[in-house]
Amino acid sequence: MSAFSAVAASLLISVTSISFADHNSEESLAARVAPVGSLNVLTAEQAAEQAASAATVEVASTEEPDGEAVYNVACLACHGAGVAGAPKVGDAAAWEPRLAQGMEVLIEHAINGFQGNAGVMPARGGNASLSDEEVAAAVEFMVN
Repeated sequence: MSAFSAVAASLLISVTSISFADHNSEESLAARVAPVGSLNVLTAEQAAEQAASAATVEVASTEEPDGEAVYNVACLACHGAGVAGAPKVGDAAAWEPRLAQGMEVLIEHAINGFQGNAGVMPARGGNASLSDEEVAAAVEFMVN
């Protein structure tokens, strides 16, 4: 065996033992066998507290929806640029024939969707998570 081969073999053994030593350390082993989750069991009192706080959140969310906020999140993409025939906010001429049908019809089309000669309105603006009240508030904001 040449001197070079002996040094290379010695280096390989040293590097290999360091890798295995780090891989088999207590910290490495603990990280590999650690649980991926945990189960928290609530007492009846803790469950009641969580239910009460959830009810408080629901009461807070029953306030009247902000039409402008809904518009900015769900409607702006189409009604801001006039995509697919969507009437732009402030374009009275584009809104006039729609308003002639009445606000109830306009809101119904926004909630359930509508396809007409002038364009397409997907139900709830394509956002199924919007409530009827949120859609109506957004329509009222756009019309005003």
